[in-house]
Amino acid sequence: MTLSPTLQLAHELIARPSVTPDDQGCQQLLAERLAALDFRIEAMPRDGVTNLWARRGDQAPLFCFAGHTDVVPPGPLEQWDSPPFAPTIRDGLLYGRGAADMKGSIAAFVCALEAFVAHHPDHRGSIALLITSDEEGPATAGTVEVMRRLDARGEHIDYALVGEPSSSQQLGDTIKNGRRGSISGFLKVRGKQGHVAYPALARNPFHESARALADLAAETWDQGNDHFPPTSLQIANLNMGTGAENVVPGELAAQFNLRFSTELDAATIKRRVTAILDAGGFDYALDWRLSGEPFLTPSGALVEAARAAIAEHCGITTELSTAGGTSDGRFIAPSGAQVVELGPRNATIHQINECVGVDELDQLSDVYAGILERLLGNAA
Repeated sequence: MTLSPTLQLAHELIARPSVTPDDQGCQQLLAERLAALDFRIEAMPRDGVTNLWARRGDQAPLFCFAGHTDVVPPGPLEQWDSPPFAPTIRDGLLYGRGAADMKGSIAAFVCALEAFVAHHPDHRGSIALLITSDEEGPATAGTVEVMRRLDARGEHIDYALVGEPSSSQQLGDTIKNGRRGSISGFLKVRGKQGHVAYPALARNPFHESARALADLAAETWDQGNDHFPPTSLQIANLNMGTGAENVVPGELAAQFNLRFSTELDAATIKRRVTAILDAGGFDYALDWRLSGEPFLTPSGALVEAARAAIAEHCGITTELSTAGGTSDGRFIAPSGAQVVELGPRNATIHQINECVGVDELDQLSDVYAGILERLLGNAA
């Protein structure tokens, strides 16, 4: 079977077992292709994470494709119908870890760029790629680090397209034009260990904090808005006990997460959570981890270019959505850039036998090239 350029590059990327944060030479492969298009290549590694910044042109506006070469672990190898890092085509689908999330999108980025530059060697503005190997991991030394360096030298992204698998039933049916914020709280309630037969000599941390935990779960944080559902708090982990049946434990540990809308910010959440816990009158310690504030890109040049390219190459009208988890778009949006996520179907991401449609990747590359044409084409 003769592979299209997009499929060939997707094969080469999937064959590299780049389990986060190991890049396995994926970015070097990309850098070689981009250098041939006169992109300036910069490696921006940090703490064992491989980051690539490649730019063509010096003028505004700057359009950036953003993505990641790292993948999640494949899971039990014996459950795969073909080895996860041996890309295989069956029944019109390309199988392999990262096929949909998101090596297929990266291959489509590069091939779209090659086609666009061939037609517009003197295109308007500038084009860049921001690629990290730290999206599926803690995401502390990847895109956030590249954005820090760009900000320090005054380099500003105007449009960012993140290649996350955004589509649902068919390619292009959904664009993510925003994401909810995500913040986790790590709570320790300090009681006093003792014998269950002598409760007056102990302080049970669960008994002391149960009402406050219930109040956190029942709190109405906001009503959401036209773009986001209401904010939700979920208690994800709750641990206590010594393993013995007759001991009141001395400590309770709880972890909770809020996915929040643009009606709130992290500072407000922290203040309201602390007020509820303080009202309980028990001894506690609370630490926070903010994964990202919510962001929203309203209808504008980038959204409209994506809609038009999807209509042309997919023949459908796309929907805007902010559903789902977080993405690296949360690190780019605070710079003021317009940010959207557009990629293949997400039905099999992180699963055994992850796959993407063979025709889907070529179509995606055409959509990406169509967006570039509308934003940076010589006649734009």
